[in-house]
Amino acid sequence: MEKSETRTNRSRSAAANGRAKERVGSVDPYGFERSDDFDYQLYEELMSEYLVVLTRRSIKWSKLLKGKNKVQRNVKLKRYVRKGIPNEHRTLIWMAASGAQEQLEKNPGHYQSLLGAQHDPKLVDTIRTDLNRTFPDNVNFRKTSNPCLQKALYNVLLAYGHHNPAVGYCQGMNFVAGYLLIITKDEEKSFWLMDALIGRILPDYYAPAMLGLKMDQEVLGELVKVKIPGVWKVMVDNNVMWMLVVSRWFICLYIDVLPVETVLRIWDCLFYEGSKILFRVALTLIHHNQALIQQAQSLPDVCQNFKQITQGPFVEECHTFMQKIFTEPGSLSMATVTKLRVTCRSRIIAEES
Repeated sequence: MEKSETRTNRSRSAAANGRAKERVGSVDPYGFERSDDFDYQLYEELMSEYLVVLTRRSIKWSKLLKGKNKVQRNVKLKRYVRKGIPNEHRTLIWMAASGAQEQLEKNPGHYQSLLGAQHDPKLVDTIRTDLNRTFPDNVNFRKTSNPCLQKALYNVLLAYGHHNPAVGYCQGMNFVAGYLLIITKDEEKSFWLMDALIGRILPDYYAPAMLGLKMDQEVLGELVKVKIPGVWKVMVDNNVMWMLVVSRWFICLYIDVLPVETVLRIWDCLFYEGSKILFRVALTLIHHNQALIQQAQSLPDVCQNFKQITQGPFVEECHTFMQKIFTEPGSLSMATVTKLRVTCRSRIIAEES
């Protein structure tokens, strides 16, 4: 009797999920195909609540901007950014907050001149190799789509490689540029936002030695040691390097780690407040799931649990999640991060030499 009830409940649930799929569609608003195990019913419930928030925020943002294309950095704007930038204003605010707009205006024609210059064949080959690997699950990056974002992605990466030859092209940059194009739908703006991220906001993440990336992973370890010592102990006991479990979080800025909507909300704050946000997100994920991580008995267990903590309702409810990142990890000043960076950087350089 119980088995037939369970079967009936399952088929009802599958039918309801099927109906929700028809309403929602199998491709998200950003062009990503939803996975086979996507819970359409849960998504519909979450979005019905989140749309109310989005509508309210959109009205407030329109009043704040009053049709202007300039914004002044202040406490009110910071509060608005933390509560989420509506998609229609995202490009404007990212450009203004990051300094990318100022650079674009100071350097008219620079992007086009980079595209028109002589290209380094090695750089061209490296970028071309990664194009097909960039978001194969996104319909906008397929050769059959019109317009196809692959050409725009190639242009942005090529221009940036020539603009900053010390970095050139490094894996991970394709995903970042791809997300920028999805949101801005503009090559030149995406290029200047890349410049803001790689040149100013993120310290040496994409340089050949990836010193900044290694440093920030170690900084996270030091913060966990103080704020979540139980997890730090598990990492030490199982001889797990932070690089093994969080390098993708940092190099891809949570792309393909967390849900798209959540990543965009993180980026709103990243462009406004800087790289400290990446630590707030990491600490929240670890703190919230510390009991699960502490169950790990081996290195594979730790890796598996770290993968698990980036999925589920906690990260899908992006509005609640973003409120949590400013409360759950406790205080985190830029001065603390800077001090830890100096220590960790010196340690890595000493170890590598």
